[in-house]
Amino acid sequence: MAASHTLHLAGFDTPPHPSGGSIFFIGTASTIISGGGFTLLTDPNFLHAGDHAHLGYGLTSKRLTNPAIEIEHLPPLDACLLSHLHGDHWDRVAEAHLSRSLPIITTMHAAKALAKRGFSDTHGLHPWDEVRLMREQSWLNITSLPGKHGPGIINALLPPVMGSMLEWGTGEAGPSFRLYISGDTLLYDQLREIPARYPDIDLALLHLGGMRVLGVLVTMDARQGISAIRIINPHLSIPIHYNDYGVFKSSLQEFMQTVKKEGLEDKVHYLNHGDSYSFELP
Repeated sequence: MAASHTLHLAGFDTPPHPSGGSIFFIGTASTIISGGGFTLLTDPNFLHAGDHAHLGYGLTSKRLTNPAIEIEHLPPLDACLLSHLHGDHWDRVAEAHLSRSLPIITTMHAAKALAKRGFSDTHGLHPWDEVRLMREQSWLNITSLPGKHGPGIINALLPPVMGSMLEWGTGEAGPSFRLYISGDTLLYDQLREIPARYPDIDLALLHLGGMRVLGVLVTMDARQGISAIRIINPHLSIPIHYNDYGVFKSSLQEFMQTVKKEGLEDKVHYLNHGDSYSFELP
């Protein structure tokens, strides 16, 4: 049975914008998601071009880009949403500079590891577990979703990964907006359960890049990204995690060409590092 618990946050210093939300793209899978009076940081990766991310088993990959902002310039955060504990999603800069008391919503594996490193408010989730952030009558529900980082035995060698569903709402009403974040997953059968449970998804952030470790695909490439759009069926999708490391082998340009070939231009929006996308919370 899925677990659910609530984090009660301090009241608003100033009333939130009644209907506005935004996603600021930092780079890799790092974003700042703001809306309904809540601000989340996802998958913090603040290494610079030329730095190396550790991928485990002695493997590293050189970063090719810079983050759009430095970690010191982040806004006040309510929580960090971490898809998994991998060096291009949680790096040494994040570990050194993020507050040890910041709530971190993540996999069971990452929560236990970060708790041992001194982070005092980690929330480990199994698939379909939920955490609700609550501030006065506003809430943001975060549900852990299935994800699979690699094929066959390769998956067992990589950190467990989760996708996420974010739902905003007020009071006793149902959610007014749904945002799906894929995490570093490949296509597999359990993803079909997501649209079965959530038939109306407003927006999706898709981790692409065709990342390969020892030649094996471990994140969606252009072809799988198109298939994910068809399976999850969000109103709009935004690709992220596409050009930041040498292990990313499927370019954004390849994805864009495939989107055009498949006639899906009206279902995809593109962000460069440092760009923002605004959405409405009805």
